[in-house]
Amino acid sequence: GHGVVPSTECSVGEVLDMGYVVAGDTGTATIKIKNTSNLTLPFSIQMESLSPTRDRDRQKIPSFLTSSLQRTEIVGTQNYNGFSVFRVSPTEGKIEAGKSQDFVVTFSPDHESLYYSDHLRVLLFGKQTAHEIHLKGAARNHPMFVEGGVPLDVPVESLAVTSPVAPQEALEGEKRKLQTIFPESEKISIMSLLLLLEYVEGSAEPARADITIGAMQSPLLAAKKAVEFSLDSGAELQQAGFALAGPRGALERGQQQRIGVSWLPPADLQTSEPLLVSALLTVKGDITESYRVLFMARVVSA
Repeated sequence: GHGVVPSTECSVGEVLDMGYVVAGDTGTATIKIKNTSNLTLPFSIQMESLSPTRDRDRQKIPSFLTSSLQRTEIVGTQNYNGFSVFRVSPTEGKIEAGKSQDFVVTFSPDHESLYYSDHLRVLLFGKQTAHEIHLKGAARNHPMFVEGGVPLDVPVESLAVTSPVAPQEALEGEKRKLQTIFPESEKISIMSLLLLLEYVEGSAEPARADITIGAMQSPLLAAKKAVEFSLDSGAELQQAGFALAGPRGALERGQQQRIGVSWLPPADLQTSEPLLVSALLTVKGDITESYRVLFMARVVSA
């Protein structure tokens, strides 16, 4: 007889990011797996969110009570309607020797969240793991999104719909300021974004970070309207050593643009404490969203 080792090649790596989708809409991606061995390989697909032991595994301390380094959850936000956020087709079959099989991944979020995730496992012969792929995606109720910086919230969603009083009161002053800029009729949402820039001591290169602004394309959206953005670059930023590239612009649906941030410490900087400066990023689509961008910079040794 002949002993043969089954082998396959996958078109994606360990992570498949489905990007941003308008809540209620659907995004798709294709994974291609090629059978590089000389025997037919029966396959099956397993999703972590459909694991029969998932309910038992969840009877533990909630992950948002543990530190980010101790979190091991791989299944994130799930749909309210009970249907799977991620679906894969086909779920089983055979790949002939030398042939390829396309797997269509469908991302169908039913509400806004940045932390949709699941884990896909491709099994051969019902037991041998050939590939493991982490699926992730985000959904928004509005046609624009902002990415970048250090996460300021936990990647775990509560089932309760709450509106904290203290943070809301803290933002009322900001809203009143913004109402002097925008008409009363416009809806205004305020969020925070933290950018951490670390300059290597003695380096000729500045510390760098990026903010990405995107405009989504979806048949669920009304008439096409450009998404406009502007990051207020005041004198305080320049005095602190920050420089911005592309701080304002307009996007058509399906486009993205990055705002580049660089930092060189000024000569009179006290290196014992991080430098903290804030600026206002305004993004206008069907609503006006404002981000209080916190620029935190520090000098680190090589």
